[in-house]
Amino acid sequence: MIDEILKARPFIPRTVYTERIKPFIDKEIIKVITGQRRVGKSYILFQLIREIRETVPSANIVYISKELKPHQHITDDEVFYREVKSLLKPEVKNYLFVDEIQEIKGFEKALRSLLAENCCDIFCSGSNANMLSGELATFLAGRYIEFKIHSLGYEEFCRFFSLENTNQTLRKYLTLGGMPYMNVIGLEEFAVFEYLRNVYSTILLKDVVARENIRNVTFLENLVEFLADNVGNLFSAGSIAKYLKSQYASVSSQAVLNYLKPLSNAYFVHKVQRFDIAGLKIFEVGEKYYFEDLGLRNCIRGFDVRKDIHKLMENAVYLHLLHLGYKIYVGQLSSWEVDFVAEKDGRMVYIQVCYQFSEESTIQREFGNLLKIENNYPKYVVTIDEFSSGDYNGVEQIHLKDFLTKQSF
Repeated sequence: MIDEILKARPFIPRTVYTERIKPFIDKEIIKVITGQRRVGKSYILFQLIREIRETVPSANIVYISKELKPHQHITDDEVFYREVKSLLKPEVKNYLFVDEIQEIKGFEKALRSLLAENCCDIFCSGSNANMLSGELATFLAGRYIEFKIHSLGYEEFCRFFSLENTNQTLRKYLTLGGMPYMNVIGLEEFAVFEYLRNVYSTILLKDVVARENIRNVTFLENLVEFLADNVGNLFSAGSIAKYLKSQYASVSSQAVLNYLKPLSNAYFVHKVQRFDIAGLKIFEVGEKYYFEDLGLRNCIRGFDVRKDIHKLMENAVYLHLLHLGYKIYVGQLSSWEVDFVAEKDGRMVYIQVCYQFSEESTIQREFGNLLKIENNYPKYVVTIDEFSSGDYNGVEQIHLKDFLTKQSF
């Protein structure tokens, strides 16, 4: 079956992910590929299968997906375990690939047994963080490794669609986002947003409402709209509850938190905490939320260049840092804010995002906040201003389209 699937589904390699996973092939540890629905997890599995096919021609590949009719009878761990065991072959290497494994009730029990028996090399994908914090953590602590997959970054977007790194391409990316399936449906806005609205509905209803037993769907949808309107704004559960109350939706702060967490668990939005730059500590109150995909954000609230460009720029910078493997925080230095503090391998990067420098006070604020940080780590002001660039007392100004193609800082 898997050979027919591979022939029917040509794909563009995403080596940034497969190269991270390949060193763990044939290692006695479960490889768990996570990420929002429709960001391309299945195709990462297909690329790994093709890699194994090329290096181990005699390998027996067992592929299970609940989206396929022959596998719809696999509803729980017992059926899952028996199905896998029946498909394994003696005296050859066996590799098990399971797509959207959270659809199988109690899957972690079967995986624990299969891992203990060392009868196959296990790869699986999932679209909910609870899979790691709950099911897998309980039964398989220390016996799995997670690889997070994201929608296309800007550089990938250019490569997927054979586009040059221009302002027009950047605008298209900020408008449509980076869902990989656009490679099939094309970049015409009407078609893309029709597709994205369907993806949004699936994520909300299947990965949030159904899985988390959400009752007040209207409130959830209002909350998502609020998040879309407030990308890059600092707020707390209390401030959200206050806003929703003004819209005649009276809810408690705890209720807001109860609805925000499932959205994060589905990898639909990402919570970014505040970081005290001077005290090197994380604040527990006040955070920002960014969307996994810019196009999904835009299909919820529309795209108004004058009103939304700074929000989308900031979200794009966040996603790029996420793709590069940084831990990301909102910086706080006394009463001044730094849009992003990013840490990787013990090194820091500080970033301000600014649409354009229309006034001297804007220049002083954006550069001045970074200049107050007394260390020699890289500092950037990211803009889409075509008429100014370069270095300002050690702080580099860089155009967004160039920042989004940098692979290191």
